[in-house]
Amino acid sequence: MQMVGSSAVGSGVEDAWVTRMRRAPLTVVSSSLEEPLDWADAAITRGDATEVVARLKQESDVPLRSHGSMSLNWSLMAADLVDRVQVTVFPVITGRTGDDPVFGGAGDFDLELLESGTLDDRTQELVYRPTPH
Repeated sequence: MQMVGSSAVGSGVEDAWVTRMRRAPLTVVSSSLEEPLDWADAAITRGDATEVVARLKQESDVPLRSHGSMSLNWSLMAADLVDRVQVTVFPVITGRTGDDPVFGGAGDFDLELLESGTLDDRTQELVYRPTPH
């Protein structure tokens, strides 16, 4: 499952990752949106997101990816439906900006480091397996 805002279209960012993501099927769980969406292979699904994702995980031959709503991601983690959490650490200190912590409101999880790497000699990408604490 993927969720990406329409601003990604025509943004000028067309690297291999963005191109692959734009070509992947998209499932949007929503009670208010109507089709057609601004995505080549998008489908709107109604219902409880955790039930939809549990079904998609069983039916899919490829890994699912969730973008967008933090509350959706927190609920997927609480339902033990998240296999990997990717965290990108940007080398910036923002002591005066920002309102909410990224994981504020989420449950407590232990994280097992699966992968790590440096993207541009500064930015770190960390991939973890979450386990409810």
